[in-house]
Amino acid sequence: MSDAAPAQTPLNQPVTLADPEAVAHPILTDDYATQWMGLQVLALGDGSATVAATLRREMLNGFGIAHGGMIFAIADSAFALACNPHTPDEDQAGTITVAAGVDVNFLAPAHVGERITAVAARRAQAGRSGLYDVQVFASPQGQQSDAPSSFDDAPGRLIAEFRGRSRTIPQR
Repeated sequence: MSDAAPAQTPLNQPVTLADPEAVAHPILTDDYATQWMGLQVLALGDGSATVAATLRREMLNGFGIAHGGMIFAIADSAFALACNPHTPDEDQAGTITVAAGVDVNFLAPAHVGERITAVAARRAQAGRSGLYDVQVFASPQGQQSDAPSSFDDAPGRLIAEFRGRSRTIPQR
């Protein structure tokens, strides 16, 4: 693996059923959960992805803060996009990459109206297995950020750390 940062293409396109042209990655075509979250794909690269969504009232738990499952789902979408190439190589045809396991640490709460940004990056790849880190940030309403170029270019305050283990399997 190269030490160079992966090239990223800003997309800033919302993923919605009403606008199929906005689908930035083939795996999002029928991803209704991602569409429901109102996820935006901000950047895609080889082994990396940045996504964002605005936290809505129906994404809160009984304490009035972001439901951990919503934060997890946003991070998981970034993980899936980073694991699966937008345009698979010939040797990747007929395969998909899925989560083999995930650990998540919730560090701080997020609140309604905040923009949640998840930044995913591949850390290691060995055969059919991969290791990815996803950092999840929250920023106040109206303080939207473009895709950060690295983990150091934080788009808000860090609210969760997600480490995903991937496995490439035959597509059925």
